[in-house]
Amino acid sequence: MGSSKSARVRSVVTAIAAALVVAGGVVVGSGTAVADPYCAGAGGPSAEVARIPGAALEGLAVDASGRAYVTDIVSGRVYRIDAPGQAAYPIATVPSGGGGALAWMPDGTLLVGYGADPRVFVGDIVKAAGIVRLDVDTLTVTPFATGLSAANGLAVASDGTVYATNDFGSLIGRIGPDGSVDPAWASFPSANGAVLDAADRYLYVSRTFVNPGVSRIPIADPSAPESVLDLTGLDSFAAPDGLTLDDAGRPVVPLNAGGSVVRIDAPGATCVIGTGTRLTSVVAYGRSDQGFSRGKLFGAGFDGVVREIPGSTA
Repeated sequence: MGSSKSARVRSVVTAIAAALVVAGGVVVGSGTAVADPYCAGAGGPSAEVARIPGAALEGLAVDASGRAYVTDIVSGRVYRIDAPGQAAYPIATVPSGGGGALAWMPDGTLLVGYGADPRVFVGDIVKAAGIVRLDVDTLTVTPFATGLSAANGLAVASDGTVYATNDFGSLIGRIGPDGSVDPAWASFPSANGAVLDAADRYLYVSRTFVNPGVSRIPIADPSAPESVLDLTGLDSFAAPDGLTLDDAGRPVVPLNAGGSVVRIDAPGATCVIGTGTRLTSVVAYGRSDQGFSRGKLFGAGFDGVVREIPGSTA
């Protein structure tokens, strides 16, 4: 990415982060963002396990060997971290900057979204975002899909169908197992993080800026979304972001500006998993017996920090 474009992206990210900090100050100052009870066996401040100076992290994924991968909106780089406490190092760069969401394909390759930069503001019109496929063993990057509104969130079904979201637009894209791209599979304003349930029946998305909260979208009928969390009053500034599901299928959501991570146990019923997570844009559970290990929850943020949220289990 050219230095002038990088500077523009950094300015936009900085402005968004500053707005989230201000909004978070309002929410935390009211006490409402952390007023829910702590989840049983959870609670407490997060712990920094890695830092990438100057980066604004948007995507996070953990492989079966316990290594973490993150994307940087500013540089478009994909970084790998071999274990908590070790230094991050770049392994790839997306084609045109704006590193976005990460998601695993059934064959073990890693999908990397790009275009998560100022293009998202006009994503529904220009459809300049796309996805590449990264082989994490050979570090080979190959094209996967283009013509998307954005890829701020990515979710992959068991048959290889991929869904891509835009938190500053309304279009959710779908890429079929045959590679066909439908940039307007669904219209859902400000869908951000994305994750499918184990049966691939519902696409869970966080609603960051428009009617903030969390919804699940039936794959069989995307025109009939169901809300599982509505944030109102001062809580509407909490900025729910890149969510995941635990082993019980419950949504786990970072409140980017609110500075906490919450679990949705039932529609409208939440508890707090951890705090001290201001600017955390995405969370993911570990998948291995080592490194970023199974059962532990990790988050990555616009401040370039990767955190462990202690006391939570998948």
